[in-house]
Amino acid sequence: MLVIAGVAGSYSAFHGQLKTTFTMPGTETQRLTDELSTRYPDANRGNGQIVVKTDNGSAITEEQKQAFITTLNSLKDENSAVDAVSDPFATEQQIADGKKQLEESKPQLDAAPQRIEDGKKQLEEAGKQLKDGKEQLDAAQKQLDEAREQAKAAGALESMREQLGSQQGQLDGQRAKLEESQKEYDAKSAELADAEKKLPEQQSEYARKSALLGLTSDYRTVSEDNSTAIAGVFFKTKSAETPQADKEKLMEHFKSADLKGLKVYFDQNIAESPNVGMGIGEVIGIVVALITLIVMLGTLIAAGLPIIMALVGVAIGILGTLSFSSLVDMSSTTYMLGMMLGLAVGIDYSLFILNRHRSNLMDGMPLRKSIAVANGTSGNAVLFAGTTVIIALLALNVTGIPFLGYMGDAAALCVFVAVLISVTLTPAMLSLIGRRVMSKKTWASIDTPEKIAAHHAEQEKREATPHGWLRIVLAKPVVTILLCVAALGAIAIPMGQMRMGLPSAESSQVESTEYQAYQIVKDKFGEGMSGPVVAVAHTPAGMSDAQAEQAQLDIAHAVEAKDPDNVKTVVPIGQTDDHTLQIFQVIPKHGSSSVETVNLVEKLRQVDVNVQGTDVRLGVTGLTGGNIDVSNTLAQKLPLYLAVVMGLSFIVLILVFRSILVPLVASVGFLFSILASFGAVVAVYQMGFMGSLFGVHDPGPILAFLPTLMIGILFGLAMDYQVFL
Repeated sequence: MLVIAGVAGSYSAFHGQLKTTFTMPGTETQRLTDELSTRYPDANRGNGQIVVKTDNGSAITEEQKQAFITTLNSLKDENSAVDAVSDPFATEQQIADGKKQLEESKPQLDAAPQRIEDGKKQLEEAGKQLKDGKEQLDAAQKQLDEAREQAKAAGALESMREQLGSQQGQLDGQRAKLEESQKEYDAKSAELADAEKKLPEQQSEYARKSALLGLTSDYRTVSEDNSTAIAGVFFKTKSAETPQADKEKLMEHFKSADLKGLKVYFDQNIAESPNVGMGIGEVIGIVVALITLIVMLGTLIAAGLPIIMALVGVAIGILGTLSFSSLVDMSSTTYMLGMMLGLAVGIDYSLFILNRHRSNLMDGMPLRKSIAVANGTSGNAVLFAGTTVIIALLALNVTGIPFLGYMGDAAALCVFVAVLISVTLTPAMLSLIGRRVMSKKTWASIDTPEKIAAHHAEQEKREATPHGWLRIVLAKPVVTILLCVAALGAIAIPMGQMRMGLPSAESSQVESTEYQAYQIVKDKFGEGMSGPVVAVAHTPAGMSDAQAEQAQLDIAHAVEAKDPDNVKTVVPIGQTDDHTLQIFQVIPKHGSSSVETVNLVEKLRQVDVNVQGTDVRLGVTGLTGGNIDVSNTLAQKLPLYLAVVMGLSFIVLILVFRSILVPLVASVGFLFSILASFGAVVAVYQMGFMGSLFGVHDPGPILAFLPTLMIGILFGLAMDYQVFL
């Protein structure tokens, strides 16, 4: 009680905020995620999809559309977690307006070269007229000047002054008109030259905009039959960091609105909530374990003791772990493995000592001596068994993924506490329980020396003569081994087809809103719309807006050309102000966990485009990129992890058994067990074999972390039972 109070106080004083995300140091996804957080934060905003459709598949009416738009636009004002929303109908209209604008400008642009050519001809004719007019005016001026000189020589200048002045005025008026015409000519000439100069740029701009618009030709936010629409919601933080209460409020906002008959669904970024703490599965497991122990042990006190010991150990281990959450970045799942393993081994270890104690009592051994002998024999086995489990869990740190290492550390602490509880608190509790560790009926069967002797004789007889399946095993050991190896080998065959990934909405419960949203999007827009790929390009500095736009186009075309069979559309979604970072959304034709999309991501990372004389290499981030990076990292670390676990545990087992053969048999047995386990998991959850029996409705990749965790858990348990046997 003092220890529990101590760790509870430590937790209260030092615990920090648990995170709902994890990092993958050294991967491209993490590097680009960190860069986008700094240089283009909008790209790292959490986002979700709201899917609306008519109940009978008919087109969405104008009344329904306006009801949904009003509800959508009011979301930002009513939910502080929402940063922005995307109106699907407005998006479709913008695309349509862009197409219309381009269509309207095309005839004018096509006619521009001819207009310029015609303008040149008109200017040429006007220039000739100006030249002729100027020559005629100069000749008339010359004649007038000569007439003035002649009049002056004849002494008649004064009498002709009025006539000559009138003629000069006419010439000046004509000259002014000519100068005005010259100005108009110069202006039109400059205008024509400017139009001719700008024409190539306008043609290029039209081509770029037409090409960019062409990239979105297959991008839709409203289905072709107008029965379904996808609205976007952008959070102020990452989706996993957005409080679940705000997401619940968001969903309630739409569910309570009058959408005039529209059905509304939410994707997993909005609807899926993390499962933390002890869930119904753990509670059911404890109840089943209690019932089983009551049946086997015959007394509630004896049955409840291992479970209470396990719960105490888990409480100490988890509270102790969370006390460090202010010092390291722990996720909300860090302690889950510790809780599961702590319960499992906590019950196992205490039960092992309890069972040995009961056997001692059945043999007539005094109570206190029985406890001491049980702790000295079974307790040692528990100590060494726990050591192998702890080694397997601590070795999770070699994976290079911090949250997985922390999970292993937390679980190792829970197992360590379970071992301590088993060899300290369990014996103390057995002493307090005393004779109540066995039922009155059991005590009655050994309450005299004669009954003890009879029990002894019966026990020796039973142990001397194998029975049941053990008789077959001992009679034909070689055949048994061969059959077991063959059976395990056959079960392991599907393991060769294992694909790893992260869970998507298709693995959610069929009745869940996220699963229904996924299926609707898949049917109406294609699988890839639910799992777009985020691609990032680092372009050279100093580009103009037009050059940056052309760079976007070149990169997008390179993406399409890299894998045209699997790219549905490429949409530029943003760039930094200096044009040195371009972000694209690539919509694949297949789902995010499909082989085709995984291969597409690998190909995208090989895209190399020449932009302004600089080779630009494409990077991939986001959920799909992270999926592949996690899978690759764990696949590369798996052999090292297995070698560390088996190597260290092999040494421990040699020290325990002082033998090479026994640890070798244990290790080989574990290898066959883990391979068969992998094969069974792949067969059921990836290939769908007997899927309906296990509730698998959409087979898919195996959770990327599962193989590593399975090795740690199964190895620990395998070594446990090897030591116990």
